[in-house]
Amino acid sequence: MHVSVDPEKCCSSGLCALSVPEVFGQDERECVVLVLTFEPPAALHDRVRAAARRCPTGTIEVRD
Repeated sequence: MHVSVDPEKCCSSGLCALSVPEVFGQDERECVVLVLTFEPPAALHDRVRAAARRCPTGTIEVRD
């Protein structure tokens, strides 16, 4: 799995960072999503996919 984001689309809801803090964070100044782990371990894949589905702006892209 590879995770990427489009920070231009981010609405700063923070759902991703709350759901999977091992993978997502937020920029302190602009509050947009940051990817902390671009290739998360298999144990986190389901949670990362769920976070991508819940993202209100479709900012998160997951590729297998």
